[in-house]
Amino acid sequence: MTSPRGRSPLALTVLALLQYKPLHPYGIQRLIKQWGKDKVVNVGQRTSLYRTIDRLTAAGLIRVRETERDQAYPERTVYEITDLGRDVARDWLLDMLATPKQEFPEFPAALSHLLMLPPQQIGDALERRADTLDEASAALDRDRSAGSAHGLPRIALLEDEYLRVLMAAESQWLRSVVDDLRSGGLIWSPA
Repeated sequence: MTSPRGRSPLALTVLALLQYKPLHPYGIQRLIKQWGKDKVVNVGQRTSLYRTIDRLTAAGLIRVRETERDQAYPERTVYEITDLGRDVARDWLLDMLATPKQEFPEFPAALSHLLMLPPQQIGDALERRADTLDEASAALDRDRSAGSAHGLPRIALLEDEYLRVLMAAESQWLRSVVDDLRSGGLIWSPA
């Protein structure tokens, strides 16, 4: 029914937040951060948010509801989701949940070039990564505990749970590779 053209995690998040209520771009960015969605959606650059809003508007998935004028703030355009936007958001969400996508993150790309480094440097770098993942995992545990303490249902915290599982698995794997590097179990020839 609907085309996934223009689909992205940020576009889906904008559509989801506009189903919650009409918002201006700053309000969208603020809610993404406030609700912890910035752990799974890159909203660090406001320009990417504006480009996404422009794409969604051009596709008829959202529309301008009003332009607010307040003496304390610059003029703000408030957007709302359209019926087509609701349908597309649902289709995107179902497809994102059901269909694994070939993604190209940096880390596997870096792993594919390990032969450029000596074992000690690789081990040190992977150990630092594992330590960083452990710290991030502990922070997610704290966030999840705080969310549960505030009465949030598990469904609202599933992305944290998923990220936590991935981090734990990656950290365990990293530490096993580091152990193999340090013990001589993982060796290769410079040739």
